Amino acid sequence: MTSRASTFADSRDEVQPPVGNRIMVVERAMFDLPDPVEALPSDPVERVLALRLGLVSQATGGTIDHNVYRVLRAELMQNPSLSDLLPRFVRTCQSPDDFWQFIKAEYSSYAERRTFLREQFAPLLERLEMRGSPTADLISDRLNSHDAAEVGRVWEKALSRCAGDAEGAVTSARTLLESVCMHILDEFTDDDPLYRAGDDLPKLYRLTAEKLNLAPSQHTEQVFKQLLGGCVTVVEGIGAIRNRLGDAHGKGKRPVRIAERHAHLVVNLAGSMALYLVETAAHRLDSGG
Repeated sequence: MTSRASTFADSRDEVQPPVGNRIMVVERAMFDLPDPVEALPSDPVERVLALRLGLVSQATGGTIDHNVYRVLRAELMQNPSLSDLLPRFVRTCQSPDDFWQFIKAEYSSYAERRTFLREQFAPLLERLEMRGSPTADLISDRLNSHDAAEVGRVWEKALSRCAGDAEGAVTSARTLLESVCMHILDEFTDDDPLYRAGDDLPKLYRLTAEKLNLAPSQHTEQVFKQLLGGCVTVVEGIGAIRNRLGDAHGKGKRPVRIAERHAHLVVNLAGSMALYLVETAAHRLDSGG
């Protein structure tokens, strides 16, 4: 039986129903069975919806079961890839009573409270929906199983920042590729590092690609040269957009903002490239190449 503590980290391979339909499932589960905690669904999105629905009830004349709140709050706070997206009031309110004191002071009407809670939980729900995609889950599984724990951690950080911190997500995407390249280069030499401190992402990728026989110049087939040349373009683009729009540099009075959809694109491209490099390196090491 899957433990509650690991529920939010589980991947979901099946296509999930729309959130609206899942709310009805959550409501039935919460109110039809005698033990509210045992009645909680196992699906991560539905568990977050259960928390949101319970807080809506608490904020509009009803209640949320204290044990339900305690269990769901603890799960989310203990999950490093989700805790940053947990609404601040959930982190600071240790009980439903604490939440009631907070919400009644912030908003006087039920409509305002419902809108506030829906908006506050949106980034977390979006993150969980994104995590359920086969591509994101595959990348997570492979990078988290890689020898360097830092690689998996940076990938999870990039994913978690997409919903609420687009600029930070772009910065994490570049850091992910830099970390993967440096780790692979370290694996292929026992002597002095093949890179130097301060090498930028395009140079790190070029060194890594040459070591893995992925440089366009190392191939004669036009289709492979074109595909691998596209990989170079993607990596250079990720480095450039991070320098231009990421959160690692200061900005003037009229900063250019990166949209959330662009952050998703950059992070997923970086994740796909990282996965390709890691799997290629593993293949070459296994084959002695």
